[in-house]
Amino acid sequence: MSYETILLEVDESIATVTINRPKKLNALNRETIQELHEVVSELEKDSKIKVIIITGSGEKAFVAGADISEFADFSVKKGKKLAAKGQGILFDFIENLSKPVIAAVNGFALGGGLELAMACHFRIASENAKMGLPEVSLGVIPGYGGTQRLPQLVGKGRAMEMIMTAGMITAEQANNYGLVNHVVPQEELLPLCSKIAHKITNNSSVAISYAIKAVNAGFMNTVNGYEQEIDAFGACFGTNDFSEGTTAFLEKRKAEFPGS
Repeated sequence: MSYETILLEVDESIATVTINRPKKLNALNRETIQELHEVVSELEKDSKIKVIIITGSGEKAFVAGADISEFADFSVKKGKKLAAKGQGILFDFIENLSKPVIAAVNGFALGGGLELAMACHFRIASENAKMGLPEVSLGVIPGYGGTQRLPQLVGKGRAMEMIMTAGMITAEQANNYGLVNHVVPQEELLPLCSKIAHKITNNSSVAISYAIKAVNAGFMNTVNGYEQEIDAFGACFGTNDFSEGTTAFLEKRKAEFPGS
């Protein structure tokens, strides 16, 4: 399948998705959101793919925001539909994906760009990265999950300050806040993401999918995360990956997980 606004590269079991709108600093428009949904959907179905990395083209921006020209004249009804559709097909979709998704934040991650990074399971940033939610400077609020995920990641007070001031924070600040896991020079960003991704591929993809579901449940008001963990833990015992993992441990050899 070919795409107009994204690039896809597959190296063994790791897929790298690059948002490719450099002239727009990789801003998210409707086409890009739809194509991201499509490519991530296909990668989730592909049993050979174990980890997905999302990044932006060039060295200036991961995603510099949403394409404001597309919705500047929207009505209340259209605005609600825009947020609901975007959350449904991309941001919530990525957060709840059964395969790990790493955001390689290689520059500006603003507005919808930071919201996309936060929807990924964790984030690694280059030293030149800057992050923020500037929506209130445009008379609107973050609409792709930013008001919910940012407080979960950095705490309510810091999230309120970032949202209300519409300001940017540096990669170092983001690291101190717990918004990103690592900060490295630009040239080391994708190699580090790949190194971590390879570590992930050594483990049970089935167990990882259960872990993602259990962790996410702890942030849902309608779900008891502890009960979700108990159910997922028990379900692991019925998998071939569990049988292989425990057998390999007892036999003192490396596990070869079948992924089932």
